[in-house]
Amino acid sequence: MAAKAKKTDEEDDVEADGEGAEATEAAQPKSRLRLILIIVGGVAVLGGGGGGTYFAFFRHHEAKPEVAVVKPPAFFDMPEVLVNLSNATGDRTQYLKVKIVLELPDSTMQPHVQNTMPRVMDAFQTYLRELRPSDLEGSAGLYRLKEELTRRVNVAIAPSRINAVLFKEIVVQ
Repeated sequence: MAAKAKKTDEEDDVEADGEGAEATEAAQPKSRLRLILIIVGGVAVLGGGGGGTYFAFFRHHEAKPEVAVVKPPAFFDMPEVLVNLSNATGDRTQYLKVKIVLELPDSTMQPHVQNTMPRVMDAFQTYLRELRPSDLEGSAGLYRLKEELTRRVNVAIAPSRINAVLFKEIVVQ
């Protein structure tokens, strides 16, 4: 009896060819419509989920950059310095003439530098008189001179600081 209750696939095909053929033709457009709706829904779910995931995890939150107000540096002309260089051999005396400009972080430091100018000039004179002509040879010698003068100015005007010592003119005679 169980065998009679179960129909084989062949018997189903025969029934579909006979009286159920009209029902299957009407069901085909509905099944295509369902298939299209399922595909469109799946794409929408995946696209929406992917977009949501992107915005939630991968999108970089761009903060509006703050515009930093950069003050232009101020420059302070130092008086010309003329010193005789140290000479161990005693052959002839050589002189160093230097025109220097100090680069200040801003123009509000100019009165402080002006007030401490005697201390700065003393530091320059003391250091420059100990230099030998060989200390000033080449770009490395000038770089060392610039760094040493910057350090000495910063010590003299402490707690303030300058950015750099700039050479306008250097003459060794």
